[in-house]
Amino acid sequence: MTERDGAPEPAAGLFLTTPGGTGFHFDPGALCLELLTTGGPGAHARWEALHHPSDLTDWLPRCRLRLAVGTVRITADQLAAARTLRDALWRLTTNLAHGDPGGACDAEDHAVLNRAAAHPPLVPQIAPDSTMAWEHPADGAQLVSTLARDAIALLTGPYADRIRECGAHNCQLIFVDTSRPGRRRWCSMERCGNRNKIRALRARRDTDPARATGAVSGPPHRTFTT
Repeated sequence: MTERDGAPEPAAGLFLTTPGGTGFHFDPGALCLELLTTGGPGAHARWEALHHPSDLTDWLPRCRLRLAVGTVRITADQLAAARTLRDALWRLTTNLAHGDPGGACDAEDHAVLNRAAAHPPLVPQIAPDSTMAWEHPADGAQLVSTLARDAIALLTGPYADRIRECGAHNCQLIFVDTSRPGRRRWCSMERCGNRNKIRALRARRDTDPARATGAVSGPPHRTFTT
């Protein structure tokens, strides 16, 4: 969290919930990558969240745009355009994360981004409290254009080679590593990063010869009784 005039502001990123009901904060580092959490092509279709225009409207306050519900009018065709953009972005970023830029589908997916970006985007404004705001009412075509332009800026910018997939074997969340050292491995330290630490600790315990034989190394333990 950050603060402005003593009031807390929400951190960038999204609050996600696992199938098991555990919540965690996920910051993919870019607006367009937040859209990937709503579903996607192929195996990602099982997580589809954008069934109706209202589903995309409900997503807007949670993404880093922080657009209130009702400020963007979204039609069924515009929802379909958002899903098409999202699916193209999934393929492009996955190729980059796996070290395979220029895959067979890239030209077609680039065309999807370019067509979406050709529409006028959301119009930025400065609010009375000097924070970022957006002119409204707006429509879904403007939203999709804004998402496409953000994706193009990411894919052609200095962090394009830092687009990564979470290092956990069962997590495919995509993020861009904007950290200075460039060593981010996990979608979230409180989720996959912590799980990896626990697995590594258990693996060390399982392979520790002293523990396996019941021997104790180091100074003797003192037992306190009351």
